[in-house]
Amino acid sequence: MFFTHLVIEGKMREIVTAASAAGVAVAFGSPIGGVMFSIEEMSHTFSIKTMWRSFFCALIATFTLAAMNPFRTGKLVLFQVTYDRDWHFFEIFFFIILGIFGGLYGAFVVKFNLQVAAFRRKHLANHGVAEAVTLAVITAMIGYFNRFLRLDMTSSMAILFRECEGGGNVYNLCQTEAQWRIANSLLLATIIRIGLVVITYGCKVPAGIFVPSMAIGATFGRMVGIMVKAMYTAYPTSGMFKFCAPDVPCITPGTYAFLGAAAALSGVMRITVTVVVIMFELTGALTYILPTMIVLLVTKAVGDFLGTNGIADEMIRFNGFPFLEKEDHAYNVTGKWRLASIFPILIASCSIVASVMKKELHTLTETGMGVKDIETILSNTDVKGFPIVSADGALTLVGYIDRSELRYVIERARKTRGRISNLPCLFTTHGNDDLDLSRAPALEGDEEHYFAPTTAGELQFTPWVNKTPMTAAPELPLEIVMQIFKRMGPRVILVEQRGVLCGLVTIKDVLRYIATEKPGHRPSWDERGGLDGLLEEIWTWGSDVKARIVSWGLRILRSFD
Repeated sequence: MFFTHLVIEGKMREIVTAASAAGVAVAFGSPIGGVMFSIEEMSHTFSIKTMWRSFFCALIATFTLAAMNPFRTGKLVLFQVTYDRDWHFFEIFFFIILGIFGGLYGAFVVKFNLQVAAFRRKHLANHGVAEAVTLAVITAMIGYFNRFLRLDMTSSMAILFRECEGGGNVYNLCQTEAQWRIANSLLLATIIRIGLVVITYGCKVPAGIFVPSMAIGATFGRMVGIMVKAMYTAYPTSGMFKFCAPDVPCITPGTYAFLGAAAALSGVMRITVTVVVIMFELTGALTYILPTMIVLLVTKAVGDFLGTNGIADEMIRFNGFPFLEKEDHAYNVTGKWRLASIFPILIASCSIVASVMKKELHTLTETGMGVKDIETILSNTDVKGFPIVSADGALTLVGYIDRSELRYVIERARKTRGRISNLPCLFTTHGNDDLDLSRAPALEGDEEHYFAPTTAGELQFTPWVNKTPMTAAPELPLEIVMQIFKRMGPRVILVEQRGVLCGLVTIKDVLRYIATEKPGHRPSWDERGGLDGLLEEIWTWGSDVKARIVSWGLRILRSFD
């Protein structure tokens, strides 16, 4: 049954979704967080059935990990921690700083990692092993001189997340006399690790982005926490700290590391609810759900302002994979099409299937073609499938057949019947042919029935022809076509008008249209000029303000004359 599900693409998507939930659950010891990740990141349309399957997979994976007890500590992950102190409202200002850092970190890594990926594709595509070895040597040489880079990232987070009381004073993290030296070391570790993430993510090594991003956020957050604690130590009577109890430590730097890790992970992956749930399950502290939400909302706001997408989405787009975004694109086609029905000149401005579809198609006729003709078409084209039309020239749509199935039938027929180049091909049935169409092509076993000659000696492709392909009308709104692609997952949608083939639409056609036309598209950070454009605007604004101040000063001086 499992291998049957691998053949059905809808079931395969459910399996991948459930597997992702199990993987995240094991990585963070967070079964509910794994389910939330599969909902937020993996699937466009998430059914209750798929959610329960994801929950079951995450539960079994977490139970297995707990039974194995890999760290012999009773914890599911090495950096699992518990906080028993509350936070104060004046700390919200510093939480916002952590959120801003998370958004800026995500935008920086996504932007420059794509440039590194482009360089890697152009110059290092055939040198994967040498690149991996070089990066490993560079990482070891640089990281050896910093105590927080020498450690494994999970061990480093386990140290940074801890409270100072109860064995948390590792590497003098809690010593007042060493606080500025530790803060400098944490800042250096943050900067170096950001650079290493930018150049290493995407190389031919099975590594991820989750834990490195959390480690970066943890070092930055702990540095901020140490600075806030130093402020409290220097000015304990300040009005900002008047709510601190005198007999209880006011600042817990480990919580800042924890929130910084959440901010960095959310900033680079552009996920919010999942991170909140994961962090709650890591700490078990209900009191820190609100600070986590504040940090992640600020991170999301900064990412939205900069027009940043998640690094996974950007890598999918960079590699040219046909992937539609989760957000629906509204093109306001209803009103336009009503006007176009009155004024035909407006049809070209409507976002409908007719404005996206391909009109020059490679088609097959239901009769009149030979095996040699089919092989010529296969050798001269690289399309994934072919519409089948009537042989009378009217282009009446008969069905659709995949390229792989054409090759499969020809190769099996050649093994069974020898030379077949001059045989005619048949994509429909004759009334006097004894062909049981109720039987599907066998995956294994008895297949000779389908390669036997018909009464006219033709090679039959009929059992492999999809006689009811997904079709759409030329005037159908583009939003509906996108929903069909998202919910049903067809590879291609044929466009027909009253049974006559007009064209076809693929996901790549829709993505190409979105990238070029972009109706109602808000310019991204890069389209607005990026950092260079921002600096230029600031320089122009500053020059204008300076000119106005100088002009105002000269007018005042002239008034005294």
